[in-house]
Amino acid sequence: MWGQLLLGLATIAGFFAAVAAGMALLMWAPLVTPPKAPRWATRQFGAALRRWVWRRAVQSGERLRGVRLPAPVTRWAGQVARHPSRLVVLGFAVAVVVGWGLLMLPAATETGRGAGAVTALFTATSAVCVTGLVIEDTGGYWSGLGEVIILGLIQVGGFGIMTLASLLGLLVAGRLRMRLQLGTQTETKSMGVGDVRRVVLGVLRISLVVEAVVATVLTWRFADGYGESWGRAAYLGLFHAVSAFNNAGFGLYADSLMRFVGDPLICLPICAAIIIGGLGFPVLFELRRAVRTPQRWSLHTKITLAMTGVLLGGGWLMITWAEWANTATLGRLGFGEKLLAGFTTAVMPRTAGFNSVDVAQMNDVTLLINDVLMFIGGGSGGTAGGIKVTTFALLAFVILAEVRGEPSVHALGRRLPAAVQRQALTIALLSVGLVMASTLVLLALTPFTLNQVLFEVTSAFATVGMTTGITAQLGTAGHVILIALMFIGRLGPITAGAALALRERTRRYELPEERTIVG
Repeated sequence: MWGQLLLGLATIAGFFAAVAAGMALLMWAPLVTPPKAPRWATRQFGAALRRWVWRRAVQSGERLRGVRLPAPVTRWAGQVARHPSRLVVLGFAVAVVVGWGLLMLPAATETGRGAGAVTALFTATSAVCVTGLVIEDTGGYWSGLGEVIILGLIQVGGFGIMTLASLLGLLVAGRLRMRLQLGTQTETKSMGVGDVRRVVLGVLRISLVVEAVVATVLTWRFADGYGESWGRAAYLGLFHAVSAFNNAGFGLYADSLMRFVGDPLICLPICAAIIIGGLGFPVLFELRRAVRTPQRWSLHTKITLAMTGVLLGGGWLMITWAEWANTATLGRLGFGEKLLAGFTTAVMPRTAGFNSVDVAQMNDVTLLINDVLMFIGGGSGGTAGGIKVTTFALLAFVILAEVRGEPSVHALGRRLPAAVQRQALTIALLSVGLVMASTLVLLALTPFTLNQVLFEVTSAFATVGMTTGITAQLGTAGHVILIALMFIGRLGPITAGAALALRERTRRYELPEERTIVG
């Protein structure tokens, strides 16, 4: 077991280090003259060794830059690098493909025969896109190596390929090129290009701190409360902490968190990690800087926090009310356990994917409530999916302004630009269209009901990972549809559409205005 885990860690670390190094080198500014060694190389112990390593790295970089690639490859690479959204799509696609190959290794499964192509691709996409939907049980089907590969894919998917490449570049050269900054800005949704350096290092610090704290609490609880050995408890704690903070929803128990439905020391730390990861890194940075001065918070932070509170509180009340008497879910629990299970169930549609009660036994009202919560999702620039709470709130402000007959849209003392309104409307309509079209196709291909199919499709698109139990029974065509939904949902309709666009057009004139009848 431990040998497989170490092998898996080494494999994942080596692969992603190579990917990040390659992307950083491809996007780095050409060096006209060899750079001087950094200051720390002349001051600290071992300066001579560090200078030697630095010179060898520079020489290697110059040799790589001297390699002449075929003209079509160069043109294609240039087109991709000029568009940050395309670079993000390419980075995630590479991660999915390599994860697919790693999960097809015979040693990645308990049987030693290797996973099927569709199963491996589905699991790799679900992990990189931090979704949590699975065809096979994670803890029972995959070996220790396979589990560590999945854990690595979750971490890289949540952290972001562009963020990983930027971090490596910071460690190597201490500076960023504009093209790489734009790529990272697209991935992390940072507010300005100049903020990317701070964002990248902040993402790393926040991720490590939150995951370490939650893993420590879970490790103690698994060992002290459930009799697990400290080694096994540490592994369980780390896996679930990483999965929770990245809103992935992968678990090592076949029933997810159902066996811990009444245990606050398991459910609440996982819920806390999910909420923190779902707020988005820009909000977390601003809270860390100005947590005591709410009047200085940006409009984005105010909307995200307010909508998160409303959706969590409203979802908790509605789900607890709808399932209170359902003996298959909350009805068999005590009063305190009902409140805990209701809160946990309300947090999970924030794109986490764990479940402490049986989703398949929920009534239709609860399933619809979950559909709405999953579709809205969490905060921008974080590990959550969905159309995002800011998009939903902006649409509400647009509707309010239109109902009032106001010429411009105002929100919390600020005026919203027309471009932001169009972007919110585009994301919402594209998402609705994609979910509806996928639901229609799966209804035609499978024998399941509308509630089940809509729940599954929304869960895949919003990268949630909750399921009514039909994922494994959808067939190859259904699995391919869910794979596409998870990938598009992780990157966002706008990013995916811009990345796939063959060219961009700039309108140099405006046509005469004419109104149509609306309604």
